[in-house]
Amino acid sequence: MARTQAILKLRQLLVRRRDALRRVLAGDLSSLNELREQSHGDVLDAASDTARDELSSQLAEVESRELGQIDDALLRMRDGSYGSCDGCGKVIPVARLQIVPYATECIECKRKSEGTDVGGGWSWDRSEVDSV
Repeated sequence: MARTQAILKLRQLLVRRRDALRRVLAGDLSSLNELREQSHGDVLDAASDTARDELSSQLAEVESRELGQIDDALLRMRDGSYGSCDGCGKVIPVARLQIVPYATECIECKRKSEGTDVGGGWSWDRSEVDSV
């Protein structure tokens, strides 16, 4: 029962985060368009506007990616597959889901997919370091 309650709380958190991201993204895109329409001034102003546009664009990309992950997590909650690892099929611990509520893999499978698992990832030879 505790897992079910934790997942319900995570669902509420995901819905709030999704709604907040949608509002932010809507605002980011409209303010970006406003900046482009108001672009007059000298070269320094144009360079500053370009840098600001690039940063806003990168932030919007990150937020958009997170929004997609949240939408996927909410779909998995609806179809009953939320909290199961895509890699091994085992249950993802609630502690991991509380940290990354849209996680699709357990820690072990995530490390393997990123190539950072201990013993199974890349390794280096100490003699190579000593020779430098």
